[in-house]
Amino acid sequence: MFCINVGKIERLFRVLIGFFIFYLGVLSQIEPKLWGFIGLIPVLTGILGWCPLYLPLKINTNK
Repeated sequence: MFCINVGKIERLFRVLIGFFIFYLGVLSQIEPKLWGFIGLIPVLTGILGWCPLYLPLKINTNK
């Protein structure tokens, strides 16, 4: 199992920003479709509360 290393406020921002990127990339005709799927990464890390990039950097925003 993994340890939660993303704080509550950061999780909220990740989900909101991720959905915005997803909207721009997939639903809107402005940006390429690939950006929409890249937007799913912050959504997933926000929902799970775990960021794999934080492990090697030893960052933990969950207080």
